[in-house]
Formats: sequence, C-alpha cells, structure tokens
Amino acid sequence: MPVPQVAIIGRPNVGKSSIFNWLAGRRIAIVDPTSGVTRDRLTAIIEADGRFVEITDTGGLGIKDVDNLTAEIERQIDLAIEQAHIILFVVDARCGLTALDQQVAKRLRYVNKPVICVANKCDEPNLDAQASEFYKLGRGKLVCVSALQNRNKPELLQRLIERMPPPEDDEKPPDTEMKVAIVGRRNVGKSTFINSLARAERVIVSEVPGTTRDAIDVRFELDGKSFIAIDTAGVRKKKSIQDDIEFYSLNRAERSIRRADVVLLFLDPSQGISKIEKQLAASIAAEFKPCIFVVNKWDLMLPMQTERYARIVYDQIRAMPFAPSVFITAAEGKNVKALLNLAQNLFKQAGERVPTPELNRVIEQAMTANPPSSNEKRRGKIFYATQIATHPPTLVLFCNAPHLFDAPYQRYLLTTLHERLPFQEVPVKLYLRRRHESQAPSDSGEQVMQRPA
Repeated sequence: MPVPQVAIIGRPNVGKSSIFNWLAGRRIAIVDPTSGVTRDRLTAIIEADGRFVEITDTGGLGIKDVDNLTAEIERQIDLAIEQAHIILFVVDARCGLTALDQQVAKRLRYVNKPVICVANKCDEPNLDAQASEFYKLGRGKLVCVSALQNRNKPELLQRLIERMPPPEDDEKPPDTEMKVAIVGRRNVGKSTFINSLARAERVIVSEVPGTTRDAIDVRFELDGKSFIAIDTAGVRKKKSIQDDIEFYSLNRAERSIRRADVVLLFLDPSQGISKIEKQLAASIAAEFKPCIFVVNKWDLMLPMQTERYARIVYDQIRAMPFAPSVFITAAEGKNVKALLNLAQNLFKQAGERVPTPELNRVIEQAMTANPPSSNEKRRGKIFYATQIATHPPTLVLFCNAPHLFDAPYQRYLLTTLHERLPFQEVPVKLYLRRRHESQAPSDSGEQVMQRPA
C-alpha cells in the first residue's frame, strides 16, 4: 500500500501553506499575504504516531490568478483531491464563514473520502467558540488550531491517525537514492522535465514567466530506485525582482542547491548564455555540488553539432570546467534517462574514497613533474595527503607553508587530481595545512579556488 496522502484544501488566504509548513516542521511553501501564491502541489512526508503520511499543499479554490493560470491551478487541486486518502478542509476562524467557504464545502460534498474541517488562526482559546459557526458546513467535529502559535497540533494529528486506512507492512516510503535540483532561468523547460520524470501532470507548465514559485519536491522511480527531483523557480537578475514572492522563490532556489546531491543547470540554446547562468554556476561551485549542464530544447537547434555548442558553454561558464554537458528535449523525453544515469554516476564519483597511498603517489608525481616556484628562498613542499570526507571529496595536503602555493599552482594540483583520481566530473574541496597544525581544515587551511584562470 502506498503512503497515505492528505490534501490540504480551502479558499485563498486561510493559511493552508502555514499549516503545511507547520505539519512538515520546516518552511517549504512560501507564506505571503498575497492571494494565489501557491500554484503547484507541494508535498512532504511526515511521521505521526509511528505512521508515515504524505501531506500536500494546494492553491486556493476560487482564486482568480493574475497570470490566467486559474484552470491549471484548479487542475492541480483536482488531482490532489483525487489522490488523497484524507482531506483537511481549512477555514479562517478570524474571518468567519464566507460564501467561498460554502462553495468549497459544496465541492467537497460529493467526495467520498474523510474530510476534517480545520479552523486555522485560533491563536487564543477564546477564538475557539467563534469558530463554532463552521459546524454549519456539516463536517462533524471541528479542530481549532493555530499554525502561528503552535496550538493543537497533537489534536489534529490524532484526528488524522483516526481517519487513516489500516496500516500495512510496506507503508514506509522507500529510501531516497539521490536528490536532484533543477535550476535555471525562466522558461527553460524545468517543469516540463519534472513532469517527464514523474510521468504525470505533476507541476504546471506554462509559457507565462515565473509560473513556478516554490521549490517542489517530486518523488519518482527509475530502475526500481527512488529519487527526488526538486523543481525550482526560474531565476532572474536580482535587480529585476519585483516583489516578495519572487524574492522567496530565489531564496528557495538557492537553498535547493544546498539540499541537492546533484544539480542540473538548465540552458536554453536559443537564448544564449547570460549572467544568470554564470551566477548560478558560481553558486553551485561555491557549494561544491556535482553539476550537469543540461541543454534543453535541442530539437530547435538541429542540425547544429552538440560539440560546437558545448564549446560555447565551457567558454562562457568557467566556474566548472569539469562538469559534463547533456543535450535533451524534455517535452519528448529524449535523452532524459541518459541524463539521470549520468547524474547517478556523478553522485557515485562524489562518494568515492581514494586510498592514502594512491593519493600521495599522485601528489608526488605532480610535484615532480611541475615543482612549485620558490618564494622567500623557500620552496613549497607537501609531506603527505589524505582524504577526510566525501560528498564532496575533501582532501587535506600537509605542507611546510600554505602561502608558498600560489593560486595558479593550486589550480594545477586540482587539475591533476581531477585527471588521475576518480573525481573527473565532480568538484573537489582541497585544503593546504601546515604539518604541525591541529585545527580543523576550515579553521587553518587555504581552500583551493574552483574557478580556473
């Protein structure tokens, strides 16, 4: 049996996203006073009384979207209701019963599933009595909560447990093999790619710039393994950000890079390489995340040769010269599986451990072939090296004096390590430390730059 699913439904601005974040225990959905912020379905797995539950946040029923995406938002709500085992019908205790609440109730009347009416914004106990008018909606016992004040969360979870189908042995969600973040500018086909992975209408696809606002986790399976794809909002130049919603979208895109095991940087070959792609690449490199340059909509560029465009990419984006490129057409699913297989390969590379003797042999050969230049009548000397971590591969080189190894020589060492160790396509974090130092590398070492000369 799959993990029981709970859909959070209600009119705009009743606090659905606040309740979603509250139950999930972290800020996932954007919470903003503006109506219609949530468009796609956002999901999170939570544990309640030893059982796993997938909660789903949805857009507001009855919203008139400013970008004429109302039909698409309604479609996502319909899918959430269709797939749910339980529905949380959220209302606003402070505003009281509205005509739109009654319309939502009417829509849910013919849904043959448990519906729990949740009166949100009961920040104080004296508001519970005020919420009693929602009994008119005919949904039985009301649960009065406050996501803001953390009121009555155990009571709500208990009601969920009581309404859930009987547990089965295979209810626990499968362990995630890898998290992949999809980033890029607006309208490069990220959401189309996500739907191709999920093999379902999982997120809204539209020509309207900025359709996706939240960072959306989408679970999918490949060859019997479970993965998470993180769809992110399209990035614009910071000076072009017009409101709080865009600011939060950008913030979540940056956070998604930090959460991911592998990052797919989407490029539109018809638009060229802009400052946005270069900034995103720099952000990915700064987090030492494996990255793939994904050139989408390649069918529009034929008969252009992939090698020619790849040269353009590496000439323009210099932050990660080791990152591979893949050319796909997400709308048709072309090369999508090959891309995921490559992402798995990079994830495996980032988790490799190199034996200390092999690492020291490579360093010794590099030093012999090209010794560092002398400085202050001294020449840099590396005594030994060791790998201290994976994801990213983190190496410490113990030397006589870190300042004797200038930036060009550090880049030379990194290039050599990429070529001769099993880290050809992933970033390597490198520290130089004095041999007698006992501090952690982050306190005393000089981290190697990732950007080539």
